[in-house]
Amino acid sequence: MNRAALEAQIAQKKSVLCVGLDTDLTKIPPHLLETEDPIFEFNKAIIDATQPYAVAYKPNIAFYEAEGLKGWQSLERTINYLNENYPEQFTIADAKRGDIGNTGTKYAQAFLERLDFDSITVAPYMGSDSVKPFLGFEGKWAILLALTSNPGGADFQLEAMAGGNKLYQKVMQESQRWASEEELMYVVGATKAAHLEEVRQYAPNHFLLVPGVGAQGGTVAEVMQHGMGETSPALLINSSRGIIYAGADENFAEKAAAEAQKLALDMAKFI
Repeated sequence: MNRAALEAQIAQKKSVLCVGLDTDLTKIPPHLLETEDPIFEFNKAIIDATQPYAVAYKPNIAFYEAEGLKGWQSLERTINYLNENYPEQFTIADAKRGDIGNTGTKYAQAFLERLDFDSITVAPYMGSDSVKPFLGFEGKWAILLALTSNPGGADFQLEAMAGGNKLYQKVMQESQRWASEEELMYVVGATKAAHLEEVRQYAPNHFLLVPGVGAQGGTVAEVMQHGMGETSPALLINSSRGIIYAGADENFAEKAAAEAQKLALDMAKFI
């Protein structure tokens, strides 16, 4: 999906909501465990219920890898369902890959070609060699980890470099030499909303994927106030547990839709 198509959907829905599909068999409603593919049935219901309010979906690959072959099959069914039924939705493989040479290329081919995601999250700390394998796929994006919201992120990301820049700022500056804002995004944690204005100094128009809204404590208002781009919102704000586990009974999809709608209405105030 190119940038124009993503921005058109954001403008149409007045939403920058990304729904994280962190699907855990121990947390989904018990009645689904009786189906042949509980993970897919859960995802399908969540997608159908929330798609009027969302512009993107982000399966967290670890939750599928943990289930072995069946998990990979559920993931493939999920992305195929999205691409076939809601092709306007931007899809993110939250895989946090990042390796060099043929290994990086095979990771890129697996998610961007074989599974046909629109994008993949990438760890850039092996430098350009670990990012460039994920670039150059038409209509596809690399989403680089820049400033994460976990406490340990400060161990390295906020360290001052020679000249005064922080390490994450160096990553953002250097990576913009490798690709344009048409195929490169950044991950910036929502619980660090105070840093969003600082981030925008280094990437005024790049899309930012902002996780951590909802269960992790970030708020839509803070992110929208401090993180919007100069010429467009240029944001994807992710909520996972706060939406998909809003309900634990047979009405789980309706409750997820209500939470998604609530977040989208908050976003619309700023778009």
